Amino acid sequence: MATPEQTPKTAQVGMIGLAVMGENLARNIERNGYSVAVYNRPPSKDEPDRVSKFMEENAGKQFIGTRTPEEFIKALERPRKIILLVKAGDPVDWTVEQIKPYLDKGDIIIDGGNSYFMDTERREKQLKAEGLNFIGSGVSGGEKGALWGPSLMPGGDRDAYEQIRPIWEAIAAKVDDGPCVTYIGPGGAGHYVKMVHNGIEYGDMQLIAESYDMMRRVLGMSALEMADVFDEWNRGDLESFLIEITAKILRVKDPETGKPLVDLILDKAGQKGTGKWTSAIALDLGVITPTIDAAVDTRNISSRKDERVEASKEIKGPADGKYTGDRKEMIAAIHDALYASKICSYAQGMNLIKAGSDHFNWGINLGECARIWKGGCIIRARFLGKIKQAYDRRADLPNLLLDPEFNAYIQGAQSNWRRAVTAAMQAGIPAPGMAASISYFDAYRTAELPLNLTQAQRDFFGSHTYERVDKPGEGAIHTEWEELLEKQGDK
Repeated sequence: MATPEQTPKTAQVGMIGLAVMGENLARNIERNGYSVAVYNRPPSKDEPDRVSKFMEENAGKQFIGTRTPEEFIKALERPRKIILLVKAGDPVDWTVEQIKPYLDKGDIIIDGGNSYFMDTERREKQLKAEGLNFIGSGVSGGEKGALWGPSLMPGGDRDAYEQIRPIWEAIAAKVDDGPCVTYIGPGGAGHYVKMVHNGIEYGDMQLIAESYDMMRRVLGMSALEMADVFDEWNRGDLESFLIEITAKILRVKDPETGKPLVDLILDKAGQKGTGKWTSAIALDLGVITPTIDAAVDTRNISSRKDERVEASKEIKGPADGKYTGDRKEMIAAIHDALYASKICSYAQGMNLIKAGSDHFNWGINLGECARIWKGGCIIRARFLGKIKQAYDRRADLPNLLLDPEFNAYIQGAQSNWRRAVTAAMQAGIPAPGMAASISYFDAYRTAELPLNLTQAQRDFFGSHTYERVDKPGEGAIHTEWEELLEKQGDK
């Protein structure tokens, strides 16, 4: 391997896409001892020459700057290992077509963006037929994660992954039980797990926002008071990256006004589609994900700012929903509601991974998914160690709510959980994530749901049939409801 003072003639890894994630991941790879060739689409009048800028900023390191797809491919050792960090969708296909004429059989293309998993399935099959390997790898952790150690979720051909495994293990975040990377499964499995990871992330962020809103509007707490609470929570069972940064955000003041900066941010949340994809595939596979769905819905309604402002003038909530109880007790209730709802959200996400694995025959290890999320990624949290332990205790666990440890916690928390959600509703404050979570919990633990009436209605208007609980072997039954009603008369 060349010394840092030498410019390598060929590189061990290629990186296409030098936006922030691509730059930082390339630096991470080089810092871990691998030479990297870099390429970016040619600059335009609206876009700087990213290759020149990158090479200037990293002079003397193990990088090769290239200007054309052909030059880029020629700069790589065979079999070539090429990482794409470009915008998901058509740009991925376009980039593959640009480099494909110069590739040889056995070369490996790795899509590190947030591609839709079915696109990855298609690309992997098409390229395999041409003798090329395609790996779809989720990369979580944002800019800092890419630079210092992300959580990596690779899927595709197992032999191809084994060729990049030393690199992926070197650059991944490290936790007590190893690097935060594991082979997820064939085809689009890696991007599927990354998609569900992002759906869980939506749920986490929504539940934290609701906790903040309850403290702010039910209890009238200041930003600094709330920061202290989140700091305290981050020292306990809610310890996580998102709780940590929430406390930090609440302490930042706007330099111009001196007000908490968070109070000056418009309440319109963006999204890039992965949460919506999660909800959509859950519907397709018949998996219940109400907490994640609530998070997606809330982001959607947040975009209707003008409409909400107008509605706030015309539609009034509770006349007197002010909370008059003990503040400390309510903060404890909000804590328990957040943690219990979080358990439900992750239970939904893990069930969706299991359903996808079964449907596509991927063989995904749920415990390993939880383990590699313990570091590097946005949802990293102490809590994930407990999920790993749950699947270690029972690999075929149907639902996290049935794990003895999680069941014990949620049983003990449900009084406070209900209290917090009730307080929000009485105050007219939306808490869709927590409300959806507790309804999910109640539905899952209910032996007899009122859907017997729904099935009767379906049979009444559409002859959809039903089954009888007292005659389990009889099968599908249809009743002529009005005819039977007439015969019975007033009896």
